[in-house]
Amino acid sequence: MYSNSGSIAPGVKPASKLTVPQIRARKGGSGGAAGPPLVMVTAYDFTMARLIDEAGVDMVLVGDSLGMVVQGLANTIPVTLDEICYHGRAVARGLTQAHLVGDMPFMSYQVSPAQALESAGKMMKEGAFESVKLEGGEDVAEQVHRIVRAGIPVVGHVGLTPQSVHALGGFKVQGRGSDQDRILADALALDEAGAFAIVLEAIPPDVAAAVTARVRVPTIGIGAGSSCDGQVLVCTDLLGMARGHAPKFTKRFAEVGDAIVGAMRAYADEVRAGAFPAPEHAYKANGAMDVAKDDRSSTRLRAVK
Repeated sequence: MYSNSGSIAPGVKPASKLTVPQIRARKGGSGGAAGPPLVMVTAYDFTMARLIDEAGVDMVLVGDSLGMVVQGLANTIPVTLDEICYHGRAVARGLTQAHLVGDMPFMSYQVSPAQALESAGKMMKEGAFESVKLEGGEDVAEQVHRIVRAGIPVVGHVGLTPQSVHALGGFKVQGRGSDQDRILADALALDEAGAFAIVLEAIPPDVAAAVTARVRVPTIGIGAGSSCDGQVLVCTDLLGMARGHAPKFTKRFAEVGDAIVGAMRAYADEVRAGAFPAPEHAYKANGAMDVAKDDRSSTRLRAVK
């Protein structure tokens, strides 16, 4: 489908983009009239985005998780609005079908509804996003309302909110005991404010099921069980590219990390052994240069000898 430059190949009709109304219509999707559950994956660059889109994923998220996955940071807090926009533009170039969502970074929306609207507008204009995602519930409902009123679609995010990692005391499961009431109240506030989907992260499956049953929009789970209307994972987690500790809710669908290490070792071995590049990896030689055709060059060569 793609040419070498990454654009759609000539004569190939591009796939249609998944729209916000189509995503909302997938509420309760289980293969019936509403369609199958939604599939969301993170991406941070053009190459990964193109491959994910080719696989038929519904939604691609440029998460502020790029701070940890791409930049090697301990958490998502330092990620900036400009960095999100930069990665958004790169990912957008690789998508022909999947809907593109961008995370609003820490302190790009918490100050006021006006600040949130300005940041969301920048993401749409400079990041090529089709919707934005922000963390929080009742405390950001007014921000969500203002952004939606301006014509910018919003995805909510409740439960474990990584930007609040210090306030939460770490990356811990939320919604235990009486805290489950807060999770439901936050989700209902986002639904009422106009969010078209809500991410539920790291909460007990029974709490996620209760939230999913109460809100009118699709829920997308990550560590929230199978009752949600969709699921999201970080691309490097599901591909087996991450090293070190992995959250309980991740599943490695491949071991691409091991494959990359193996390929790099094989490449290094061949270079050091002189086996690469072989003749088949080289361009055709020009042949011996005929310096005799240039009398002055010939004279200079004889003088050197």
